[in-house]
Amino acid sequence: MVARRAALLSLAAFALLAACNRQPAPSAADTLVVGATAVPHAEVLEFIKPKLAAEGLKIDIKVFNDYVQPNVQLAERRLDANYFQTGPYLDTVNADRGWGLVKAAGVHIEPLGAYSAKIKAIADLPAGATVAIPNEPSNGGRALLLLNKNGLITLKDPSNPVSTLKDITANPKGLKFKELESATLPRVLNQVDLAVINTNYALDAKLDPAKDALLIEDKTSPYVNFLVTRPDNASDPRVAKLAKALTSPEVKAFMAEKYKGAVVPAF
Repeated sequence: MVARRAALLSLAAFALLAACNRQPAPSAADTLVVGATAVPHAEVLEFIKPKLAAEGLKIDIKVFNDYVQPNVQLAERRLDANYFQTGPYLDTVNADRGWGLVKAAGVHIEPLGAYSAKIKAIADLPAGATVAIPNEPSNGGRALLLLNKNGLITLKDPSNPVSTLKDITANPKGLKFKELESATLPRVLNQVDLAVINTNYALDAKLDPAKDALLIEDKTSPYVNFLVTRPDNASDPRVAKLAKALTSPEVKAFMAEKYKGAVVPAF
């Protein structure tokens, strides 16, 4: 009896150890789990979902409301790919976290815009105005580049995509800056004079970048949104099939019809 009990305990301990060391289960052979922010990324993925299903590939779309978890979960193998971020943002998080995540396809550009609930034209921005910008290095730098290009501030290096507030060399209006999480920026429009907002969050808040933005990037913006994956599955035929669908003529037409210039194909 003692020997049998010892054997059962050993078996239980082995099972527990195996469970602790088990890696997350990979996706089914015909399925990709893809992380995305709601607008426009998840909408674009939903658009191509039936076409991919007809070709034998299912995509399981996981929607996120922040810019952190899609990369965390991709690195942890809980996602197979994600579609939400620009190249400079990916470069920044890779450098910070050592992930080595890779670009699978450049899909679109979302022109960054500056919005206000208090003024109708940028010329009306008062001295000492409060301006909210994203608090991530990439998007914050991008916001400062937009303000620099439109003469509201001067940056030490206007070509530096990760410029910070410390890089402002001239601020003729004495603007005061608030650095906030990107997803919260539409919600503070009534609390600040100007907010620089990523287009996906602007669209989600029912803002029309073509009509409502007082300042907006032009179509030469280098901030392409990429389909991103890990080095270990960068050559996965399923990822290649998804990348091809995302850069198809059908997607280009869908973006033109649905977003009317707020989302611009990069292919």
